[in-house]
Amino acid sequence: MMTDPTIPVTEDELHAYVDNELPAERRSDVEHWLAAHPADAERVQSWRSMAEALHARYDAVANEPVPPRLDLDQLDRRPRRWILGAMAASVAAFALGGGVGWIAHGAASSPALLQNLAGDALDAHRLYVVEVRHPVEVPGNEKAHLQQWLTRRCGRTVQAPELETTGLKLVGGRLLPGPTGPASFLMYESTSGERFTVYATKIGIEAAEMRYTAQGNTAALSWAERGVSYVVAGSSDRTRLNQVARLVYDQSERTGG
Repeated sequence: MMTDPTIPVTEDELHAYVDNELPAERRSDVEHWLAAHPADAERVQSWRSMAEALHARYDAVANEPVPPRLDLDQLDRRPRRWILGAMAASVAAFALGGGVGWIAHGAASSPALLQNLAGDALDAHRLYVVEVRHPVEVPGNEKAHLQQWLTRRCGRTVQAPELETTGLKLVGGRLLPGPTGPASFLMYESTSGERFTVYATKIGIEAAEMRYTAQGNTAALSWAERGVSYVVAGSSDRTRLNQVARLVYDQSERTGG
């Protein structure tokens, strides 16, 4: 079947061309379009380079099955009930590396709860970080809408942290199941294809100290503050992860998001 080469090439077709998902009869039209439109050709090359970087970094987890607890149907079910031995929190702070322990801020309590949340967040990270075309529901260039939508659905103020000083740009976000209702999930990306995610959800404790969790070549730092748990997932390089998590922590302290 022949197609009309004069029909303008759409954004979706350019993405499909990069992913080798474009119908064969349309491929030559796209190639002619790119030859005549250098700006689009440059965008396609940048997407292809990014896709190659993501495949090189994350192909090991690309085919892992979706964990049952990330089933989106859970968003409409009754919240899970967490059975914990101790939910009360006592305020604690101690020095770490010569400074006030931001990693230990809050309560030394409920490690099982944070461990479960970290597991959920790492599963979500590994599931979506490999996506090239559809890593998020709402893109980062619609940040205001993204924040408003997640705030409304999560029942708390959601503000996407500014992580440019760590070389990370907001890719966008999506809604995920949480232990007591919806969770916000934000993704960030560096120019080299390195990705970090920030998972946050309401929990039944006021505060909990920060914990480190590792799974293979990915890791997370998780903590709770003002009844919200945060999990920053990404590189297993603990120094790099700490750099990103500290920035998220500092901003959430100021904004409450």
